[in-house]
Amino acid sequence: MLTPHAGAPGDHDEYRALELLARMPYGRLSVSMRALPFVTVARHIVSGRSVLLRLHGGFGYAQACDGNVVAYGADNLGDRGEGDEDVWTVQFAGTARLFAPSPAELERFGRPPRTADDAPFIPEYLCIEPQFITVHHLGGVPVRQVTHSA
Repeated sequence: MLTPHAGAPGDHDEYRALELLARMPYGRLSVSMRALPFVTVARHIVSGRSVLLRLHGGFGYAQACDGNVVAYGADNLGDRGEGDEDVWTVQFAGTARLFAPSPAELERFGRPPRTADDAPFIPEYLCIEPQFITVHHLGGVPVRQVTHSA
């Protein structure tokens, strides 16, 4: 369980954002690479006030992110059951740093995927201390019903 950090006026929002983020295993990492934006999926865990990411090293994204400002976001859009009409999204920016996770952190990440785009998954890890966190809520959003055409 996260403990709130006392101090700045936005701390309650930061605490709430990290609490929501901790509920979901995956999110989207955004960064600019060679002046072009890109977005990729990443596994995340929350550790104190940091967000730790695991992504596939074979794409070169972790190296591109190291030392740069990135954006990260996650939501519950795909994880709602019938009758759950509350939607939330968390987004933040921060500087990403490559790091080596501890054995306890590796255990929290869980088993990595076997492949990424049909190649063996090579894990790389980033640590981000969130800045400029936003949390948005929508109420009364019906769960999408998948329909099949005949």
